[in-house]
Amino acid sequence: MIGIETLKQLNMARIYTLGRLKKSIEEAWDIQPSGFNNTIRWNAGHILVSMEMLAQKAVGDYVPVHSEWFPFFVTGSSPGGWGENVPANEELLAALKEQPARVMAALEGNLSNVLAEPMAIGPMHTMETAEAVVQFAVWHEGIHAGIIHGLNSVTAE
Repeated sequence: MIGIETLKQLNMARIYTLGRLKKSIEEAWDIQPSGFNNTIRWNAGHILVSMEMLAQKAVGDYVPVHSEWFPFFVTGSSPGGWGENVPANEELLAALKEQPARVMAALEGNLSNVLAEPMAIGPMHTMETAEAVVQFAVWHEGIHAGIIHGLNSVTAE
């Protein structure tokens, strides 16, 4: 079946991310150590929001959830600019846990779809199919899960 391995990778990336977040001490979620651009909370929310946005790019009729959280976690945002109503740890964890099943259901049978408009990441990479966008999402999540791992190491001291 086309893309089944891609969907397995999506699930595997999320399991890894949730494992890193489980190791995070609650008090560390909002610490921004020197040398880091953001916090554990921002990275967790960024993973969630990015997946929602990429799923919509991959499947045009996908309706993102928690769009009210987007301003907190989109690329270019920062905890320094947050006001009130930032999602709590438990809210982010619950949303991250339920997201893969919902996204995979929307993607099933649609991975070979050609995007209405190709998606470019920098000048050298253009994605033209839903599956390519999902593969990018998996790679992107891995990067931010690694940052969470690094933040865990620094904030546990």
